[in-house]
Amino acid sequence: MDKYLVLYNPFADNKRGREDAEKVKEFIKDASFRFEDVTKIGDMEAFLASVPSDEKLVLTGGDGTLNRFVNSIDPDRLSIDVYYCPAGSGNDFLNDVGRNEKNLPIRMNPYFKKLPVVTVKGKDYRVLNGVGYGIDGYCCEVGDKMKAESDKKINYTGIAIKGLLFYFKPVNATVIVDGKAKEFKKVWLAPTMNGRCYGGGMIPTPGQDRLAEDGLLSTLVMYGTGKLKTLIVFPSIFKGEHVKHTEMCEILRGKEITVRFDRPCALQVDGETILDVTEYTIRSVK
Repeated sequence: MDKYLVLYNPFADNKRGREDAEKVKEFIKDASFRFEDVTKIGDMEAFLASVPSDEKLVLTGGDGTLNRFVNSIDPDRLSIDVYYCPAGSGNDFLNDVGRNEKNLPIRMNPYFKKLPVVTVKGKDYRVLNGVGYGIDGYCCEVGDKMKAESDKKINYTGIAIKGLLFYFKPVNATVIVDGKAKEFKKVWLAPTMNGRCYGGGMIPTPGQDRLAEDGLLSTLVMYGTGKLKTLIVFPSIFKGEHVKHTEMCEILRGKEITVRFDRPCALQVDGETILDVTEYTIRSVK
């Protein structure tokens, strides 16, 4: 009988992380399971070194759990196989690679190799899905505040619409791709993506391939329009059809990309919020 060590975050999915972790048994049959609270592991590298050779490691949760894992170790030096079963409120990684329950759990080692690195306020973070900057960062900022006040599920689409109409003010931005700078006025969104999906189902860069050998990253800039036009086009980002609006959406691709705003805004890295950011630089390491 196979043995599995399941790491879970009790605070994931509105504090249903332990309950969600039990769902791994629906995908893996005829096996024994041991569960560990990932928030109680101080040194992940040392913990992984202590995992018995006859146990397989499974991560459960959402994008935040994956993000914390790859930023607590050196994923390029993983000596054991790591698997993933989704059990969180946000599963943009799964949306990108394809929801197929027959293939669960997913072996993550190929997806953890050579992840891009973003520098924000002097600190480096590995990026699994993408970096959001603009109204997407604003949505995470507001969502975090709502989570602190209630256990209710957060409607990020509703936050985005209200932000577009009333609260978020567009910025001017400079985007530098492999040394070449371009200026944009009235920028609403400026995410850079390793995968295609973020924000609970949005597809800002439909042509991006996280496993491509060239290692190129994609930055979407949505810019130059007023509230009404932006609000009309914005829902099409959930199908990746916003790119048809070339008068207001441009995708830039490169190995090193810097996005600089003319005023501080919230930024998110795989759903983790960082406040008061004026710029970020993301680099491919492939």
